[in-house]
Amino acid sequence: MTDLARITEVLSGPAPASSDYDLNPDVLLPAGRKLRQAAVLVAVMGEGAEARVILTQRASTLKHHPGQIAFPGGKIDAGDADATAAALREAWEEVGLDPANVDILGPLPPHETVTSYTVTPIVGRVRAPFEPVSEPGEVAEVFTVPLTFLMTPANYRVEKRRWQGKWRAYYVVPYGPYYIWGATARMLKGLADRVGS
Repeated sequence: MTDLARITEVLSGPAPASSDYDLNPDVLLPAGRKLRQAAVLVAVMGEGAEARVILTQRASTLKHHPGQIAFPGGKIDAGDADATAAALREAWEEVGLDPANVDILGPLPPHETVTSYTVTPIVGRVRAPFEPVSEPGEVAEVFTVPLTFLMTPANYRVEKRRWQGKWRAYYVVPYGPYYIWGATARMLKGLADRVGS
């Protein structure tokens, strides 16, 4: 069983950054490329065996990643003090999670996406139960997945699909009807590997 104390412990140690390109070493990334800054909230509700991670299914009308599974989050705006502030603001806007109801445990390493973002995942503990309220323009559904499931490396696998004319590999961690893949699965896999080591 994974507990938040173990996660807090591993967050205090060093870890390498991750990327959508981790499983595709043949991709040559240009030096000096410009990456936009974003942040997401890895929000954990409950304790012990009851702990669950909040995820969203993005609205099908969105320009980027429509219908995909994601953490609450988005780009860091000029008015955000830092990545943590951005992640909390986005979670409030997307799922109605009050920032005052979140204890920040720490950041995960940054993750580079194929859409030219560098995403900082912020791990937080939700203090009190709350009822999600989806922002209909951005979020089709809010759901939760058991933390112990996501922190079990054996639940992850690698799949491939053609993208821009080439085969690209990526992590997936399917749960029930939810196909969790790409950047979201990669960030979770990185944490699962550290927790299990």
